[in-house]
Amino acid sequence: MRLKDKVAIVTGAASGFGKGIAERFAQEGASVIVADLNGDAAAQVAEAIRDQGGAAKSVEADVTSGDDVKAMVEAATAGFGGLDIVVNNAGIPQRNQPMLEVDEETFDRIFEVNCKSLYLAAIHAVPVLRERGGGVMINTASTAGLRPRPGLVWYNGSKGAAITLTKSMAIELAPDNIRVNALCPVAGDTPMLGEFLGGEVTNEMYTKFVATVPIGRLSTPRDLANASVFLASDEADFLTGVCLEVDGGRCI
Repeated sequence: MRLKDKVAIVTGAASGFGKGIAERFAQEGASVIVADLNGDAAAQVAEAIRDQGGAAKSVEADVTSGDDVKAMVEAATAGFGGLDIVVNNAGIPQRNQPMLEVDEETFDRIFEVNCKSLYLAAIHAVPVLRERGGGVMINTASTAGLRPRPGLVWYNGSKGAAITLTKSMAIELAPDNIRVNALCPVAGDTPMLGEFLGGEVTNEMYTKFVATVPIGRLSTPRDLANASVFLASDEADFLTGVCLEVDGGRCI
């Protein structure tokens, strides 16, 4: 098992990519805090992991709340005795629309969830990782931060910020043996897809979007889980500041 005896937090883990990552981490031997704004759904994921013989606890957490993030970290240390891995996966999309039509409240929410959450996770988790002698942080960014497209300007910016934050954190935390990397997935078949496509997924729009991915499909939770396990494992112990494109060639 590649993550045996590790303790991990995965945010946004009640569904989609986060759920896939949490489940795979448990299969690889990690004890997992399944954190999500939807506490009931997080509890169901944690229960399913335990039913499969894994170790998991759920936490209802708003990643834009310092108190909630602090409680999330404390749940890991109290429940499993420490913390080794933090996957900052929680995020929100922007509906595809002209940049000037996005209201200020939506703009603020995008940057709170997609960027401020990384700050809060660092504030509360880094001291614990330092006490542990090191650890790993993985941030879910996006191909949108590497190859922006019109209609998603503010979302693109938030994910570009996540990429720069990842690299900045990596260089500052390297002396503490804390590695910080990012995942840059192309869109997947998750509830966010409709927002990226303007509010509705039609067969025509779906086919057109898939055609932009050279491998010919969208990303899946399995794709993100496989990449996360590698980045979190000792196999990647010389990798930090990496923003890994999990995109089927979309960014080429």
